Amino acid sequence: MIIEKVESNEEIENFIEEEHQKYETKNGVVCNYTPFCFAAKDGDELVGAIAGATFFSEVYIDELVVKEEYRKNNIGRQLIEYVENYYKDKGFNNMNTCTNEFQAPKFYEKCGFELEFVRKNKDNSKLNKYFYVKYFDKK
Repeated sequence: MIIEKVESNEEIENFIEEEHQKYETKNGVVCNYTPFCFAAKDGDELVGAIAGATFFSEVYIDELVVKEEYRKNNIGRQLIEYVENYYKDKGFNNMNTCTNEFQAPKFYEKCGFELEFVRKNKDNSKLNKYFYVKYFDKK
């Protein structure tokens, strides 16, 4: 057997997907990985975007960005609320995300996310990772 670094390609991606699906089925769960992206526009100008994926019972926010000159206008909060409202009644348990210390930990807390844990970077504290969760209200 050899192990080597290779470029990702359709054959490898299909292999990974098929093996994951077999294992999930064996364990009685369905991943149903589905990417999403929502955009905020000011007229025709793209000023913010949020992207991520849904899988298992979670909504994962991978990217959230607002143009610098549009920050402090609640666009980031509106994007998060849009995602939350879009998915909250579709059988998902929670939304989660991860951010670095230099990015937006306080922002996510203001948006109602709870800090689950911090993974410290031993060399650069700006790169400490903050893991957040926000549970959907179950009625």
